[in-house]
Amino acid sequence: MAMALYAPGLGYYANSSTKFGQMPSSGSDFVTAPELTPMFGRTLAAQVAQALDKTGTDTVWEFGAGSGALAGQLLDALAALGTKVARYRIVDLSGTLRARQQLALAAHGDRVEWLAELPETMQGVVVGNEVLDAMPVQLLARVGGAWFERGVVKAPDADGWSWQDRPTELRPPVEVTGDHDYLTEIHPQAEAFMATLADRLTQGAAFFIDYGFPEAEYYHPQRHMGTVMCHRAHMADGDPLSDVGLKDITAHVNFTGIALAGQNAGLEVLGYCSQARFLLNCGLLTHMEQGTPAQRAMAAHLVHEHEMGELFKVIGFAVGAPWDAMGFAEGDRTHTL
Repeated sequence: MAMALYAPGLGYYANSSTKFGQMPSSGSDFVTAPELTPMFGRTLAAQVAQALDKTGTDTVWEFGAGSGALAGQLLDALAALGTKVARYRIVDLSGTLRARQQLALAAHGDRVEWLAELPETMQGVVVGNEVLDAMPVQLLARVGGAWFERGVVKAPDADGWSWQDRPTELRPPVEVTGDHDYLTEIHPQAEAFMATLADRLTQGAAFFIDYGFPEAEYYHPQRHMGTVMCHRAHMADGDPLSDVGLKDITAHVNFTGIALAGQNAGLEVLGYCSQARFLLNCGLLTHMEQGTPAQRAMAAHLVHEHEMGELFKVIGFAVGAPWDAMGFAEGDRTHTL
């Protein structure tokens, strides 16, 4: 997964293809909330503004900034709110996306900076929209009652790739009941990222928005095919071994693992809830009331249960003592983690 997404010159996020857009006609592969409607960034800005104030910081960090749409929305909305942002720092592994972000954010001048890796220490408010799902996972398969790690090998006597299992001591973080064959993922890289972030973030807060479940749902006995999914031309498929490097590969987020990794490294969980509840808590309805019918219809995709509203979740962290984050004022599900 790491090679398919990030190998220099070959990986999906290392090539020049269009990734983000509302329709396949744009040449894009999928749409994220900031491309769907600017109301996403405007609404998130209220939480970011509160977090900057509560933590006494003036820097926003965004991981995996995609097209740059969210950065532009946040910067404009924070300025309208009168919130001072001295620096907006983007950490992105994709050189081609960084180039697009620089064009999209040229109007914001030298307030926007790009980094290829985390500094030794950092302060400010971190945001990450659909970042954790793109961090490589390991596949675990229970076959005939025995656990294996599922890896990739060259297909024998043919071009392309095939799966190969090897015995492993690795296990899901909770026991999966039943004796049926079962495929799932573990997320050591995303959890290591959270630990590193906790170590480097000396003052501030962090908010991550992504699709996923708490641990009990993630490793439910009925979820026996795992969650790895590929996206190309706004179509989804479950075969990461075909068209390698030409399509996105993702896995749902185990938010319990993310919460524990952050907590164990010293962060405090501010809250965890559905994207719909978070955005409504942050004032999305006010923005929708001010929009045209077409704009309101696009924003509704963010909160409808059968679209992004329920599958997508938001988790927040703070350095030091927790405080009442507006995004989790109602509908907090931290108890489910």
